[in-house]
Amino acid sequence: MDRRMPRWGEVKPLVKIRPPGFGPEARLASAASIWDLREIARRRTPRAPFDYTDGAAEEETTLRQSREAYRRVEFRPTLLRDVSEVDTSTTLLGQPSSMPLAFAPTGFTRMMQHEGEPAVARAAARAGITYALSTLGTTSPEEVATTAPNLNRWFQLYLLKNRDSSEELMHRAEAAGYSALILTVDTPIPGARLRDIRNGLTIPPSLTLKTLFDMARHPAWWFNLLTTEPLEFASFRNFDGTVAELITHIFDPTLNWSDVDWLRQAWKGPLVIKGIQSVEDSQKAVDHGADAVIVSNHGARQLDRAPSTFDLLPEVADSVGDQIEVYVDGGIMSGADVVAAVAQGANAAFVGRAYLYALMAGGEHGVDRALQMFSEGITRTMQLLGVTTVKELHRGHINVR
Repeated sequence: MDRRMPRWGEVKPLVKIRPPGFGPEARLASAASIWDLREIARRRTPRAPFDYTDGAAEEETTLRQSREAYRRVEFRPTLLRDVSEVDTSTTLLGQPSSMPLAFAPTGFTRMMQHEGEPAVARAAARAGITYALSTLGTTSPEEVATTAPNLNRWFQLYLLKNRDSSEELMHRAEAAGYSALILTVDTPIPGARLRDIRNGLTIPPSLTLKTLFDMARHPAWWFNLLTTEPLEFASFRNFDGTVAELITHIFDPTLNWSDVDWLRQAWKGPLVIKGIQSVEDSQKAVDHGADAVIVSNHGARQLDRAPSTFDLLPEVADSVGDQIEVYVDGGIMSGADVVAAVAQGANAAFVGRAYLYALMAGGEHGVDRALQMFSEGITRTMQLLGVTTVKELHRGHINVR
C-alpha cells in the first residue's frame, strides 16, 4: 500500500488535547471505580488518617474475606427482557430511597477530610439516600440537620457509661428530626487496629516530628486541618488520646439486652440494631423490639476472623426477614456488590469506607462521584440481569462460588 502524509483535515478530528484542569472535578475525571477513588485518597491523605479508614483489626483477615465474598458472586442473568427502563428505588423503614444503598455512620469524618459530615450529608440528600450520623461524628446532629434539611437522616448511638449523656444525645437527635436510631452493639471494647498503633494515631492528630515531616508531603490536608474549626467531638466533650483509649474511657462494656429494652422505651421511633453476627442475635433483636438489623462486623475493625456478612446474610434474612428489615454492610465497593447483597436477602446495603475514600479524594465532589458510580453500577447490573425493579431480585439471580 502506498504511503502518504496525512492531511490536517483528517488529523484535526482526532486531536483531543485539552488544557489541564484544576480542582476536585478535574482530579476525579479519570476515576472509574471506588478503587480509583481510594488510590487518589491514598495519595492526598496523610498515612495515619488514611490507614484509619483503610485498615481493620489485627491481621485484617475479615476485611479481605468480606471483599472476597463479593468476588465469589456469579450472576445468573435472564435475557430478552425489556430493560429500557429500570427503577432502582426502594424504601428503608417506610422512607423512600433512590436505590437500595445507604451511608453508614463513621467516626472522626472531618479527620479524613475537612469538609466532613456536612459534605457527606448534602451529597446523600441530593442522591435521595439515607445517611446515618455517628455518635463519634465531628459535626453536631443539629448542624447536619441544618445543612441537609431534606435528608432522611438516622442517628447512630453508642451506649456510654454515662447513660445521661446517651439519653441527651437521643433527645437531641429526635428534636433535630432524625427518623431512626441505630444502636451499635459490637464495640464493648476496642478492637486491635494495628495500623493505628504503628502510626501513632491520636484524636486529634498530634504534631510530632513524624507528622511535621508528613506536612511536607500533604500540605493541603494539614493546611485545611489547622485553618478550620478544631477537630473535636460535636456530640460530647473533647478528648485527647488514641481511638482505643477513647472507646475504653467512654463506652460501656456491660451493654446487654436489658439496655436494648431501656432504649426501646426511651426512643419512640424505629430502632435498628447494628453489629448482628449470628442468627440467634438477629432473633433476639426481634424479640426486644428492633425494627431492623444491620448484619455487620464493624467493617472488620473489631473482631478479626468474624463472619463474612455476605455469607451470613441469607441465614439472617431467612430467619427474621419476614418480621423486620435486614441490612448488610462490609466489603461493598460497587453497584454490582449492592445488587448481589439485595439478591442475597438484604433490603439495602450500607457503605462506609467507599464514601470516605471519595471524601478524601475530592471532598463533596468526590462523594457525588461515588454515588454516581453506585447508581450507574446498580442500574447497569440490573439491566444486564434482566431485572427492572429492586423487588424482582432474588437468590436465583446469583450463584456463590
